[in-house]
Amino acid sequence: YNLGLSIDHVAIVDFDGFRRIVDTLEGIDVPVFCAYTDWHLIDPSYDPENEDNWSLYTVGPGVIHMNGDLALWYARSRKKSSDFDRGRRSQEVLRALYTRALQTGSISKIPELYDDFKSTLITDLTLPDLLELAPLALHLNNADIRSYFIGKDQVTGWMTPGGASVLLPNGPVIQAMLQQALSPAPRPAEVEPLMVEVRNGTTNLGWDSLAAERLNYVGYDTRLASADRQNYVNSLLYDLAETPDMNRVNSLLNVLGLPLEAFVTAPMQVDMNYVLIVGADYQPCFNPAGISP
Repeated sequence: YNLGLSIDHVAIVDFDGFRRIVDTLEGIDVPVFCAYTDWHLIDPSYDPENEDNWSLYTVGPGVIHMNGDLALWYARSRKKSSDFDRGRRSQEVLRALYTRALQTGSISKIPELYDDFKSTLITDLTLPDLLELAPLALHLNNADIRSYFIGKDQVTGWMTPGGASVLLPNGPVIQAMLQQALSPAPRPAEVEPLMVEVRNGTTNLGWDSLAAERLNYVGYDTRLASADRQNYVNSLLYDLAETPDMNRVNSLLNVLGLPLEAFVTAPMQVDMNYVLIVGADYQPCFNPAGISP
């Protein structure tokens, strides 16, 4: 109602159900772009009302393998951040869940999974509905999925007469974001998607995956490959086309947060468009709302 959206279907899962889903998948690999620190219950069985049972815990940057308890903490904690940041992290977890479901072949196990989790999941989708939708998942990867969330730029702080601190929505800005989110995908289905091969030229584990996921956010297809060495000081973006498209190059550099000096021309006939070598200067932390293709 508040956003003017028509919701087609709904799925609600409780905390225990969420943990079970992640643990059934044997954990998920979450790309944590920015190091995150917050209070974490030392053990899930401990009394959360006892302050001594909590300690500060930090994850990232890197690709972090999370069990159900850690994934739930990362998706919902906000004592040392904000609701805006929690929304971003929740979407990172959902994207990781989707990737893991495809990797484990869980799409083909929907009937038994539906029976296992129907007690912890509330949805208006029936099993036949899910089976009809399931084949679509086999044709979508993270480069096809867009993530949007309301951030600080879409709201204004206000104090109510009763003294409560609230946020007022900036209607036109939010509607513009929704229009972008609900518009057709920016790349036509008949056009060959751009492929960027990402290589980790550092000893920082998972930084190639972080860069690849960052490119996926705006629709670039990626694949990972080994670098020839792991002591690159600077990141490099190789354009393999005969004639570089500088608009596209500038877009890629903007998405990755790299300077123009990182651009290198290297024409060759291969099955990819660009090669990105992640160097020690790469900054994995970024704001998804601040990048565009």
